[in-house]
Amino acid sequence: MTVFSSTLGQMAFLFFLIVIGYLLTRFSILPDTATAVLSKLESWVFIPALVMGTFMHNFTVAQFGTAGKFILAGAVTVLGGLPLVLLFARLCTKDSYTRGIYTYGLAFSNFGFMGNAVVSALFPDVFMNYLIFVLPFWVLIYLWGVPYLLMPVKEGASFKSGLKNLVNPMFIAMLVGMIVGLLPFEVPTFFSSAVSSLGSCMSPVAMLLTGMTIAKTPLKKMLGVPSIYAVSLIRLLLLPAVALTVVALSPVPQDVALCAVAASAMPLGLNTIVIPSAYGKDTSVAAGMALISHVLSVITIPLTFTLFSMLL
Repeated sequence: MTVFSSTLGQMAFLFFLIVIGYLLTRFSILPDTATAVLSKLESWVFIPALVMGTFMHNFTVAQFGTAGKFILAGAVTVLGGLPLVLLFARLCTKDSYTRGIYTYGLAFSNFGFMGNAVVSALFPDVFMNYLIFVLPFWVLIYLWGVPYLLMPVKEGASFKSGLKNLVNPMFIAMLVGMIVGLLPFEVPTFFSSAVSSLGSCMSPVAMLLTGMTIAKTPLKKMLGVPSIYAVSLIRLLLLPAVALTVVALSPVPQDVALCAVAASAMPLGLNTIVIPSAYGKDTSVAAGMALISHVLSVITIPLTFTLFSMLL
């Protein structure tokens, strides 16, 4: 019941913001340029601040030295799942752009915003270890996921242009966060407070953007693609089932197993909406995935954690 109520409360918060974004756009309260402006703010300010803050506070010398098993387990989890992810994405669609969206959504769940909220509420003793566990996820997101799946290099582009595409605000923020986290002294309070405050804007603005995107997209177009249901079910049922099976059959510590299952159980992430929207891409499929997977996760997350408690 605790798992269900905590998840339901988080879902209510998410959908409240989505409804606000929907109504603001549906009744033309916001100008037509609002979506593009907010998307740019997300890509250039809010997401980089969230990334920088995550690494600033978790990528420290002390934690890096004592949490090697969590970093290694996180890397094995995210890299080990890639063959399945690539296979499922290829089976679900032949369109290269949509395949990139599906690949990102299957490879990277909403382990940040939703994952942090659920784990901190239900398993506070494991929360810091969970943050360290997902560091390899963040690294792969900003080395590969964002620049090559959500902002793909154009066909025929040179190696130099590919590197330029890699050096994006999120990647730079990750490097700066790593450096600041490893510094032997504290950064000024105003700087860390600014980074934290800006980073906390990422998820609410992403939810507003989701509602605004839904309002501009006919529901028939957004929910009329059969493959988004398949991807949502793979993300919420099949991949967590694989994670549960692996941790149940492997001699991994329970806290590491919990981190792996929690990261696998979350719904599809929101970057699939935020990043392409900033570059004028069609986000109807991504919005449909986000809507469906977050609704279904109200049931699937409690189910996954119940199975985890039974198996371990």
